[in-house]
Amino acid sequence: MLTPTEACGEGALAVRDIPEGETPKLPATWPGFPVFLDSPGFTPLFDGPEISVTVGFASDVDLAGAAYDGVTAALRVNANIHAPLLCVTDVFDVASGDLSLPGVVR
Repeated sequence: MLTPTEACGEGALAVRDIPEGETPKLPATWPGFPVFLDSPGFTPLFDGPEISVTVGFASDVDLAGAAYDGVTAALRVNANIHAPLLCVTDVFDVASGDLSLPGVVR
């Protein structure tokens, strides 16, 4: 999950930290770092202009209003886990063209 983070630079994004003491619901494939990042190893399906990914969730996860976009980007990994850990340093392409989050959860 990316969020605006001035610590990465003006107008920059970073993978969102999980603050100390917070215990959000996380997927079983969460790698254990205190950031909202998953490592499931899912294979995206490319069908013309669409990309789809099938993801299993527990029945108690509320995804109402969730939206997404696809990007190719470079990440900078910081030595301090909350510096933040992962900053987006370059965005090479955005699937929607304008980061309008057109992807929907079905």
